[in-house]
Amino acid sequence: MTQPQPTTHHPEAGARPWLPLEDRPPCCVPHPFLQTENLSLHYGAKPAFQQVSLAIYKGCITALVGPSGCGKSSFLACLNRLTDLIPHCRLSGQIYLEGQPILSAHGSPSNPWQNATSLRYRIGTIFQRPNPFPLSIWKNLALPLRDRGIKDRTEIDGRIEAALQDVGLWEEVKDRLKGSALALSGGQQQRLCIARALVLQPEALLMDEPCSALDPLSSGVVEDLIVSLRNRYTVLVVTHNLAQARRIADHTALFWHQEGAGRLIECGPAQQFFESPRETLTAAYISGMRG
Repeated sequence: MTQPQPTTHHPEAGARPWLPLEDRPPCCVPHPFLQTENLSLHYGAKPAFQQVSLAIYKGCITALVGPSGCGKSSFLACLNRLTDLIPHCRLSGQIYLEGQPILSAHGSPSNPWQNATSLRYRIGTIFQRPNPFPLSIWKNLALPLRDRGIKDRTEIDGRIEAALQDVGLWEEVKDRLKGSALALSGGQQQRLCIARALVLQPEALLMDEPCSALDPLSSGVVEDLIVSLRNRYTVLVVTHNLAQARRIADHTALFWHQEGAGRLIECGPAQQFFESPRETLTAAYISGMRG
């Protein structure tokens, strides 16, 4: 796996700006937070992807790109074992969380992250379409805390405010916390869902096309929010938007459908990936000749 290198981006005309290298906070601690080794996933007899070995570096934003149907979302679902909930789903290979394997049917005292519920407290997931609960804004955030065993009202209120501050929603909703979350706009709902993940104080966030269902203005707000999470969280974002990947990513990986299954074609620092790709297929995809 290529060791992380500093990246400097050069925005296209009209693109949303990002900070130059010298002004960006430090990230990309040179060891992976998550790492897969020869990971393959089958739905019944049908392979979703095969033999993927990929490191997701701590404190970085990694973008996973590629055309539809190449296993990107399925790969994301494996990393906090949401695939456990899918009938006839079979994983092989291994996933490591800070060096510890997580693919085991039962937790153990030496490795509690083999327990899927404990794992999901540590790794949050944001889906393509906002999915707030049909409850109040406050209850959307209080419910996962109570499920986690946190009962103290002062702590719950403090965590809720902190999470809403983190996603830039506090000033917009602080006077209507008892109102329905479904009354929020699409962009606000997605930020609420991100806050719902953050309220549990995870270390990593898995984001599956978090902007694709939003209008351009709301998408920009959520994109800026993702960038603000750099260094505080390890973030893996699936996106079809190559311009977005260029703007936000420290590392980028390309999936492609080959020989009947998704395959990892290339991964590396974003600057190298977009400016000097090693693989011909990567260069063709970036240029618009493929995909």
